[in-house]
Amino acid sequence: MSVWWLLLSVFLACLVEGVEALTIVLAAGATRGWRSALTGVGAALVALAAVVAVVGPAITAIPLSALRLLIGGLLLIFGLQWLRKAILRASGLKALHDEDAIYAKQVVAARAAGSVGRFGVADWYAFTLSFKGVLLEGLEVVFIVITFGANQHAIGWATVAAVAAVLTVTLAGVAVRGPLARVPENTLKFAVGVMLTSFGMFWAGEGASAKWPGGDAAIPVIIAATLAVSLGLVGALKATNRSSADTDTPTPIKVP
Repeated sequence: MSVWWLLLSVFLACLVEGVEALTIVLAAGATRGWRSALTGVGAALVALAAVVAVVGPAITAIPLSALRLLIGGLLLIFGLQWLRKAILRASGLKALHDEDAIYAKQVVAARAAGSVGRFGVADWYAFTLSFKGVLLEGLEVVFIVITFGANQHAIGWATVAAVAAVLTVTLAGVAVRGPLARVPENTLKFAVGVMLTSFGMFWAGEGASAKWPGGDAAIPVIIAATLAVSLGLVGALKATNRSSADTDTPTPIKVP
């Protein structure tokens, strides 16, 4: 796989996770105080560094064929979850991801919470809110970096792409001093879901000793096919929605 595919995939995925983490940290810092919120961010980064130190060497020690099968399967699970939600959002069966609404909700909750200090932290709520937000989104970033990087023996390049995405989000957040609502996050999630699913199929196939026609050149074809199927599903679901609305008959689709 070209290093450019690796960089683009990791950058876009980490950009989405960074936007979501930033929204939580901004809500905690703006309403509860920046010192405790940033302390939570620092603690989460230390925890993530520990995870990388433990998991990274363990994954790279796995034989390449088994590693690709494992990573391919994990990426398929991960990517299909993103893609399923993106398709439902694009077809109108699930609400679009709205960073402004999420920020407002977090602000209301933060203002309503009591102020309690623990373990030398002045505001424990702000600390835990930032810590959990950065840790959860950061774990997904770590997963993406390690899986893409280890499979291609390019963890360094994957890390560069992840750091670039996080710095981009951070600088943009500092500049606008608010949630990055203008970032086309729903479109980015659709794109990332397509790419993760496609790479999952490619690497799982290679891990199972399948030979893709053209080798790495098959990757753009798989991505294009996955995108075409996904857009087809969006169109079919939209048509079902319109048909149901015209006949006043409930659509028998349940969206959790």
